[in-house]
Amino acid sequence: MRFPITVLLLAATLTSAPAWSAWTLDNTRSRLTFVSIKNNDVAEIHRFEQLSGHVADDGRATVTIALDSLETAIPIRNERMRDLLFDTAQHKEATLTAQIDRAAIDKMAVGEVGELAGEGTLVLRGQAQPLTLRLQVAKVTPQLVVVASKEPLIVNAAPFGLNGAIEQLREIAGLSSIGHAVPVTFVLTFVAP
Repeated sequence: MRFPITVLLLAATLTSAPAWSAWTLDNTRSRLTFVSIKNNDVAEIHRFEQLSGHVADDGRATVTIALDSLETAIPIRNERMRDLLFDTAQHKEATLTAQIDRAAIDKMAVGEVGELAGEGTLVLRGQAQPLTLRLQVAKVTPQLVVVASKEPLIVNAAPFGLNGAIEQLREIAGLSSIGHAVPVTFVLTFVAP
């Protein structure tokens, strides 16, 4: 099943919901990861451990990423990326938003898996950039929907003003290079009471 929708990560959260605002992201069953490349060919997986999200009564969808929850598996790298790259002293969160069109989603049956294409906005370090998403959505129960990236989302550093911070990280770590674009993948679970 294929249908276009102007949506972000929350596109499928509204299926059979008694009220839009009742849908919330379940952080314990959700994951957002990205891969960094250093020294041209060394790939490392990182994740954010605290995500939250909701859909307001007017259909506005929001997913918030707590930048201090970054986990890279190396404590000093966590600290450097939080301080230098994300500047979490000034910017605690990144936010993804979109306006939801629920009609196509409501037609999904329990057990059905569908594909969605959508547009949204990512705000990171005070800079907003549009993003195009390809999503896979599964309606598990009338109260549980899972939204996943069908393909990695590529986030480039330059539009968010991160090139200088990446260069600082490279120098501190003594690396020959750090990539300025990262693939991001996610699996997000939304629940209604």
